[in-house]
Amino acid sequence: MIINPKNVPQRTTSNYPEQFQPRVAGRIKQALGKAAGIKNFGVNLVQLSSQSCSSLRHWHSKQDEFIYVIEGEITLITDAGEQILTRGMMAGFPAGEANGHHLINKSNQVAVYLEVGDRTPDDEVHYSDDDLVASAGENGWIFLHKDGSKY
Repeated sequence: MIINPKNVPQRTTSNYPEQFQPRVAGRIKQALGKAAGIKNFGVNLVQLSSQSCSSLRHWHSKQDEFIYVIEGEITLITDAGEQILTRGMMAGFPAGEANGHHLINKSNQVAVYLEVGDRTPDDEVHYSDDDLVASAGENGWIFLHKDGSKY
């Protein structure tokens, strides 16, 4: 199936608990995989405004992730520190590696990248810098404090 991104809805919202949502303000996602009818993995076209971040710093228990920078410059932050990624660069995040990651656009230009992730059932997301854990449920993500209490 051919997809024109101009015809794919843009999403600026987040499913994070309310107090974390401002941290991803300026992020625009388009679900290209969903538009293509793909069910086993997701593909998002993401635009990050200046000073915006892709997500809270996190890692997945069962889901692999991959990004490919299309335009601009973004800073990848992991346990190893910061690395600048520019057009054509890629990064992968294997499932189960407890190395929290996220992207921040520290430049003055919009950055654009593709993010790809599988949809392995029973995935958990661990947030390295925040009191937050997410579990994949039948109706979406369930967010908990690290002590197991609900948000």
